[in-house]
Amino acid sequence: MLIRSLAQLAGTELDVDWGNGTSTRLLTAADGMGFTVCHTVVRAGTSSLLEYRSHLEACFCIAGSGEVEGDDGIVHRITPGVLYGLDRHDRHWLRADDGCDLVLISVFNPALAGTERHSLDRLEASSY
Repeated sequence: MLIRSLAQLAGTELDVDWGNGTSTRLLTAADGMGFTVCHTVVRAGTSSLLEYRSHLEACFCIAGSGEVEGDDGIVHRITPGVLYGLDRHDRHWLRADDGCDLVLISVFNPALAGTERHSLDRLEASSY
């Protein structure tokens, strides 16, 4: 049985600043479960162009608010209790509203190594 806490992982290599927020990787490939679970914080007022070419991702909002926008231009509001799934390696904009961080539980399949970081300083989507 695996037991982990955010406090236990704070400041370790699994507590990743990904550019516009943080992602604490609670389960990784090393745990052998085949998926990753993260506590993800998207900083208030930020916008990130993301794409996961090697992973599928689902995110469940537990606090804050924001939006996710796909390549089709449709904007979906994200508030506590809302889940979005990127089931086609979807390129997307993830935005946190001004004034509050967007807090998500993120699940990746296959599992992440745990130390991946985004590169948000280029024109194309950040991917890993």
